[in-house]
Amino acid sequence: MSRQTPRLLEKVQHQNESVGQVMGEPLNVGVLAIMTSHTLPLSLGRPVGMIWASSWISWPHLLWMLWAWLSPCSWAHQQLHPHSIKIPGDITLGGLFPVHARGPAGVPCGEIKKEKGIHRMEAMLYALDQINSDPELLPNITLGARILDTCSRDTYALEQSLTFVQALIQKDTSDIRCSNGELPIIRKPERVVGVIGASGSSVSIMVANVLRLFEIPQISYASTAPELSDNNRYDFFSRVVPPDSYQAQAMVDIVKALGWNYVSTLASEGNYGESGVDAFVQISREAGGLCIAQSLKIPREPKLGEFDKIIRRLMETPNARGVIIFAHEDDIKQVLEAAKKSNLTGHFKFVGSDSWGAKSSPILDQEEVAEGAVTILPKRASVEGFDLYFTSRSLENNRRNIWFAEFWEDDFRCKLTRPGIKIDPEKKKCTGEERINRDSHYEQEGKVQFVIDAVYAMAHALHNMHQDLCPGATGVCDKMDPVEGRMLLSYIRSVNFNGSAGTAVLFNENGDAPGRYDIFQYQMTNTTNPGYRVIGQWTNNLRLDVEDMQWGDGSHQIPDSVCSFPCFSGERKKMVKGVPCCWHCELCDGYQYQADELTCEMCPFDMRPTPNRTACRPTPIIKLEWHSAWAIIPLFLAILGILATLFVIITFIRFNDTPIVRAAGRELSYVLLTGIFLIYLITFLMIAEPETVVCAFRRMLLGLGMSITYSAMLTKTNRIYRIFEQGKKSVTPPKFISPTSQLVITFVLISVQVVGVFVWFGVVPPHTIVDYEELRPPNPELARGILKCDMSDLSLICCLSYSILLMVTCTVYAVKSRGVPETFNEAKPIGFTMYTTCIVWLAFVPIFFGTAQSTEKMFIQTTTLTVSMSLSASVSLGMLYIPKVYVIVLHPEQNVQKRKRSFKAVVQAATMSSRLSQKSLNDKQNGETKIEPDRTQ
Repeated sequence: MSRQTPRLLEKVQHQNESVGQVMGEPLNVGVLAIMTSHTLPLSLGRPVGMIWASSWISWPHLLWMLWAWLSPCSWAHQQLHPHSIKIPGDITLGGLFPVHARGPAGVPCGEIKKEKGIHRMEAMLYALDQINSDPELLPNITLGARILDTCSRDTYALEQSLTFVQALIQKDTSDIRCSNGELPIIRKPERVVGVIGASGSSVSIMVANVLRLFEIPQISYASTAPELSDNNRYDFFSRVVPPDSYQAQAMVDIVKALGWNYVSTLASEGNYGESGVDAFVQISREAGGLCIAQSLKIPREPKLGEFDKIIRRLMETPNARGVIIFAHEDDIKQVLEAAKKSNLTGHFKFVGSDSWGAKSSPILDQEEVAEGAVTILPKRASVEGFDLYFTSRSLENNRRNIWFAEFWEDDFRCKLTRPGIKIDPEKKKCTGEERINRDSHYEQEGKVQFVIDAVYAMAHALHNMHQDLCPGATGVCDKMDPVEGRMLLSYIRSVNFNGSAGTAVLFNENGDAPGRYDIFQYQMTNTTNPGYRVIGQWTNNLRLDVEDMQWGDGSHQIPDSVCSFPCFSGERKKMVKGVPCCWHCELCDGYQYQADELTCEMCPFDMRPTPNRTACRPTPIIKLEWHSAWAIIPLFLAILGILATLFVIITFIRFNDTPIVRAAGRELSYVLLTGIFLIYLITFLMIAEPETVVCAFRRMLLGLGMSITYSAMLTKTNRIYRIFEQGKKSVTPPKFISPTSQLVITFVLISVQVVGVFVWFGVVPPHTIVDYEELRPPNPELARGILKCDMSDLSLICCLSYSILLMVTCTVYAVKSRGVPETFNEAKPIGFTMYTTCIVWLAFVPIFFGTAQSTEKMFIQTTTLTVSMSLSASVSLGMLYIPKVYVIVLHPEQNVQKRKRSFKAVVQAATMSSRLSQKSLNDKQNGETKIEPDRTQ
């Protein structure tokens, strides 16, 4: 153990306490003892444990790897058996590329990756050649490189990346011996000032933790996980590609532009897939209006039938046809295969991330399932200079690429001869004369541009740093030897130049590049060249040509991906609890209209909803028309009644001095006939269009006609009753039986009605109203406002109540006067009149009030009232005056003066008649029947 062991052991033990609190794992003291044979640079200045606490790899595992790499014997072995590309230079850059795929269990590396591996790695070599040959950029300074293979595996990449930190470790090898007892051969490793890479986000996250520990800046060309934007955890990490948070925002904008609000998400397990989906979910939640039906994950090592299970899970929410997919190429391909196998071609519409982009490999043999898929890819351009460079590579001129021979065999499907290895007879022998893009298919890999931009960003930062620290110096000056990592980071974050695609290369405070994306759609139908077509761009906001989009069978109609379809007009959304994109549609019924998509409100009392129930409209106003069937019958009866009444009045006036007219009581008859005329006249006022004057006359004449009629009739009946009641007691006639007295009594009775009406005028002046409640059936289409006078049912009955009181009183007197001989007075005709009138009005009451709930209430009640009044007037006219007119007109011989009789004779005759009637009644009760003598005069 070296002399520095106690000091470093104390430091690492202190770090162990910090890590132990976070990780919950004690450090192995033995490992610490081995580790402390090498000292860490004092410039680190931070607790290592706190840095590594954020990573999932265990601290003891990290120390073991460091010990293995820092062991001098191990170094010597590595120098003899390199697995990396070494390009000499004044300043060395590190490079991390997935040259090989992930190997099977127990094997770190698998088959070679031609595009993502070799193309990208050669792009770095091409960029270095261009920079080193540029007299304006880093003049007199040569950039070198140490390029490593990550094998698409984060743990393997971590082990490989420890190569970059060798030069930062101070070593004391005085007491170190190899296993054979010899001194180790130590070669000073090159100092890596910055690293280009890695590709996968999970690899970059793992490597960034180590590089941060030793303050080595890192620029990635393909890692897009949002997690890497955390400047507190990955402060030495930058990238020339935009993070997936921008990509997720673009995908949210695409989904909203398509009118989708209910989608599922599908992610490959790992930083890339899970972080992308998390960013999409978070942004969609903040934006609102977008719901996630299901969020599924594809395992790292999917079992047999796993993708069929995923498709079945997606079909549990069949309305969510849109599927947001952040997955690796192989996973995408297997998802499409499973959908096709389940006979769901065309059902799902995928929105793919940049891992899908415009690649043909994920959709190979699955084009029908992928049709209509919308994909996103950082805006890029093909670098023509790289095409010329790469297609000119051969086995002879590209010996610096230690993996190029393997690429050659795979690309040309041939086998190179090697000493001691037999060639498979089924494979042809490589001649070395093959040429890329002539004897094999070549297409520039999509991230080549970004690899070149990353190398140039590092070169521009070093150039600016050299100008500031070494003004006028040729080559690297002392101030840049060594290059201080934190200072270089500040220069990296400050670069701003036009990249290989002609767009600006710059970084924000988190080391992220601006978000610039091309949006593609895979189209097959109605296109001369099926494939990916650019349909829009995204640079902080979306520009999407929806008209250029095609879906299954060439349709331009965007498929639905919604939980619930929009409600029809007049329907409100009843939201499903916990799922803001799902709802049930409920009709705004009755007199409600749709105030907004969630609310139904009642229309104002004078309005009704429109047919589509999105607004309110005025309720139509109606009135009883003259031509209405409800008006024709009352008008007909009223006209006949008025003509008959006028005929009677004219007849009485013409034959005013005849015995029959005088016997009928001319004065009261004219008053009574006037009342009957007014009763008929009220029909016209009840049907006329309501106005203030009309309403005033309605109030006045509605009860006045009847009160005049029944006041006169009551006065007559009362006179007869008092005369014969007085005659039973004495021969002295009662008071107030003269015509003048009768008129006075009649007008006094009438005045009560008139005074009541004028008091009503004073309290509530007559006016018109529109009644919207009376004709308001359940169906608002039948609703009507009724223009009418301000007379309620109650006020109408109150207006008629006095007349009804007179009618009932008159009927009572008619009953009491029924025994008076008809040859002497009109008691019996009046009695029959009143009986009939009472029957008419008794029928009126249930009809009038029984129709209160009818939609035809106003018409029925008006017709019932006018017909009842006309009938009661007709009964009075027919019973009292038609017989008299008949005699006057057709039998004038009977209209002669009869022998005058005194009041006493009249009383005696009435008394005798009463007694005979009583005796006859008694005889009938005793079984006897007698013949009455004829008293006709």
